[in-house]
Amino acid sequence: MSAAVRQRVLRLLGLGARSKGAIIGVDSVREAAKRNKVFLAVVALDASTNSLDKVVPLLNARRVRFVEVPSAAELGAAVGRNQTAVVGIVDRQLAAGVRASVEGPARAHEEDV
Repeated sequence: MSAAVRQRVLRLLGLGARSKGAIIGVDSVREAAKRNKVFLAVVALDASTNSLDKVVPLLNARRVRFVEVPSAAELGAAVGRNQTAVVGIVDRQLAAGVRASVEGPARAHEEDV
């Protein structure tokens, strides 16, 4: 992912967190994923193995797509925290916007979010 795309995704996550369209943290994302409320997730690659082991298998089992960003500090800063391992997007339009940023607009609309 290029730096420009990463910055756009992080800005969208910040807006989503302020509008309650995104949830922050492993436990919150796990609970929402169990209730099928998460449309897309953003996972920090440098998060602890324990955190990743808690959330990534559940996202895969629930068939929730996720985008990887390199830094938990960068992800946390986007949503008003020091750092965070994962942000779950619970707003369908926000998820579509993030997917469009990452995959390109034509591909994001091929499949339902």
